[in-house]
Amino acid sequence: MSNNILSAEAVRIFHPSKQIHTSILLPSSKSESNRVLIINALCKQPCQLNNLSEARDTQTMLRLLASDDLMLDVIDAGTTMRFLTAYCTVINRETILTGSQRMCERPIQVLVEALRELGADIEYMKNEGYPPIHIKKFRPVKNELYMRGDISSQYISALLMAAPALPNGLKINLVGKVASLPYIQMTLQLMQNFGVQHEWNGNSIYVAPQQYHASSYSVESDWSASSYWYSIVSLAHEAEVKLLGLKKDSLQGDAEIVKIMEHLGVSSVFEEDGVWLRKTKTVKDFEWDFTHCPDLAQTIAVLGAAKGVNMKLTGLESLKIKETDRLIAVRDELAKFGIEAKDVNDAELHISPQAMQAPSAMIRTYKDHRMAMAFAPLALLFEISIEKPEVVEKSYPRFWEDLEKAGFEVFA
Repeated sequence: MSNNILSAEAVRIFHPSKQIHTSILLPSSKSESNRVLIINALCKQPCQLNNLSEARDTQTMLRLLASDDLMLDVIDAGTTMRFLTAYCTVINRETILTGSQRMCERPIQVLVEALRELGADIEYMKNEGYPPIHIKKFRPVKNELYMRGDISSQYISALLMAAPALPNGLKINLVGKVASLPYIQMTLQLMQNFGVQHEWNGNSIYVAPQQYHASSYSVESDWSASSYWYSIVSLAHEAEVKLLGLKKDSLQGDAEIVKIMEHLGVSSVFEEDGVWLRKTKTVKDFEWDFTHCPDLAQTIAVLGAAKGVNMKLTGLESLKIKETDRLIAVRDELAKFGIEAKDVNDAELHISPQAMQAPSAMIRTYKDHRMAMAFAPLALLFEISIEKPEVVEKSYPRFWEDLEKAGFEVFA
């Protein structure tokens, strides 16, 4: 790959043969990596962590955990912001947490209010409810919280990982529908891997005061990243792709892509070192609730539109507060292909069968890595141009290189 791809203003992509036969070593999961890094920081002895993610979010987490600076800049890493907010609070480390302009537009009030309720002195430095925040001191006063279950699971995970360090532990009572449940389960399973036990009764999770124990852990490949390859296989004229490093019994919620793609033209055959993707038939009508796997929604919306599937995607509430407003972004960029997508109540996306046309303009990424990668598979149908190719560094730095390995032509 040309060295100037990531620094280019835009990238052009197409695939001359539409036939793909390759194996891809996916990036490591940043969801797992960022969790085990926080656990490692709370552990008295260093853990043996293998296969940590190269993604910018994880590299940012590594850098900030090693920093003694008062001000920590998470850039655009939402997980890093939320996990460090809880971590710095419970270790009583005075910290100013800030980030990019978009990060300072993403809410953090639910987490800050929960920590305040537990005894934290945290101040908003600009806008109420948003970063930057100043964590001043922490004097624990209680050990039980009631929180809405439909908030970002990252708030809940941040509190759970910090819970063993609290003098009386922590009980979280989740109220109402619980969103992104697999991410909460992932957090608890990783905590258990490092010796911390929990009790989960109904919608209440209790973590007693206890110590993390040093252990070794190898991070799995990233199921979110796999979704782009599932889309590629589905759109190719002929394809067989092996994705290395994925496990059938994964902790990651985005492993749901296996079930989703059974409807959209790809079967999954697991082997010890990964999974084979092979083309199958695509359904005409598709409906799915993305409450527990919202990061897959963009990829599926674009793929379904390209294949003329009648789609109803629900459970998309959290997309409004991601790196961009992903519902609006997907709708606007699909319009460049002649596709009308209807955003219903900021929670659903409806797309009726329409003939996809060659794009009328360059695809915008809105500083969102998933926008670039969700639309890139359309290069199997048309030559496309995508702005700001460097956005992929947030989660999948080798994305363009891996596309070239699969026969795509990628030009700055």
